[in-house]
Amino acid sequence: MAGFNPAGYLRDVRQEIGRVTWPSRKETLITTGLVLALSALAAVFFLVTDWVIQLAMRLLFGFA
Repeated sequence: MAGFNPAGYLRDVRQEIGRVTWPSRKETLITTGLVLALSALAAVFFLVTDWVIQLAMRLLFGFA
């Protein structure tokens, strides 16, 4: 097993960073907007689902 070479490691890291394809500002804003919108949609879905289950339990157990 070879010893750890910090200089070689940093050189390899810089090469890898150079190969990364970074998203544009527009792509970042679009994907961020989509994540926020889908998170809000999921929150509304689970809120409505919770209300429906709560109503069903109240009707089933007579707590209405």
